[in-house]
Amino acid sequence: MTLLEIQNLRVHFPVRGLRIGAIPSTVKAVDGVSFTVAAGEAVGLVGESGCGKTTLGRAVVRLVEPTGGRIIFEGRDLTALGPGALRPLRRRFQMVFQDPFHSLDPRMTAGQSIAEALVAHRLAATASARRARVEDLLRDVGLDPEAADRFPHQFSGGQRQRIGIARALAVEPGLIVCDEPVSALDVSVQAQVVNLLQDLQRRRGLAYLFISHDLAVVEHLCQRLLVMYLGRVVESGPAREVCRSPSHPYTRALLSAVPSLRPSTGGERIRLEGDVPSPADPPPGCPFHPRCPVAEARCRTESPELRRTADRREVACHQVASSPQAP
Repeated sequence: MTLLEIQNLRVHFPVRGLRIGAIPSTVKAVDGVSFTVAAGEAVGLVGESGCGKTTLGRAVVRLVEPTGGRIIFEGRDLTALGPGALRPLRRRFQMVFQDPFHSLDPRMTAGQSIAEALVAHRLAATASARRARVEDLLRDVGLDPEAADRFPHQFSGGQRQRIGIARALAVEPGLIVCDEPVSALDVSVQAQVVNLLQDLQRRRGLAYLFISHDLAVVEHLCQRLLVMYLGRVVESGPAREVCRSPSHPYTRALLSAVPSLRPSTGGERIRLEGDVPSPADPPPGCPFHPRCPVAEARCRTESPELRRTADRREVACHQVASSPQAP
C-alpha cells in the first residue's frame, strides 16, 4: 500500500543579487521530483552536498513550502491543506534531524523533550501517563528510563540521537524522514543507530525516507534508492541492485568513491572534473553533462527524462536504453 506519493515536487527559492537593481534569479533546489514510499518501506535518498536532498525531505513534512507539485500522504494532498487542517496530520509523519547536538533544547530534560509532542497532540491526559509513555519510549530506543531526568549535555551524541528518535516515535507516526541521522556520529555508534532503526521498522511497521551521503549505510538499511543531482532524481531502483550495478554515470562515480562498493568499476575511483553547476543557473540539456565522462552532443542540448528500464529501475540518461515494455 502506498503511504506517500510525491508528484512533480518543486521547491524554488528567489535570490536577489548583491548589486542594486540586479535581476532576481531562482535557485531550483528541487525541480520536478516524483516517487512513492510504501507502508513499512525504507527509501534511501543520496547525492552530493547541495543536490537538494535535505530540502526535499523538509518539503515532504512541510517544514519548507513547495513551489509546485503534490505531496499525497495516506490519500490526502498535504499541499492543499492550511496550517489548521495540517496540524492533526503531523503526528503521522515526523523527522529525525542530522545534528543531535542542536536538535534538542538544552533547557529541557530528555523526558520533557519527548513529552512535548504528547502534550501538543493530547495523547496522554495526565502527567503520570506521560511519564509512563516517555519511559517506554526510552526503553524502545535502548536507553534507561531514568535518563528522562537528565539534560542533553549529559548524553553522548549517539544517546542524543536515540532521544531524537524516541521523540519522533512518541506520536506513533507511519513515516519518519531521517535527514543524515548518523553522519555526525562515530562509525561504531552509526552502526548501533542504524540497527536500532531497522529493529524499529520491523517491530512498528515504520516507513523511512532516509537521506544520506553514505551509500554503504543506505544499501544496508533501505529497500529502494533514489539518486539526486542538481535538484532532480537521475536514477532510482532496488537499493542493492543500484549499488551493485549502477546505470547512470553519476551513480557510478558516487559508488566508486566507496571502497566496499566498487566491484562494478573495477575498484578504480571515477574522478569527476569541474564543479557542481549552480542551481540558480543550471546548464542546458542534461544537468550532469559538464562533468560527465561519457557525455555526447545531444546531452548538451536535450534534457533526458527519467525512463523505466528493463531491470526494474528508472534512469535519466540518453545512453541508457528504456524498456520496450515500460508504460
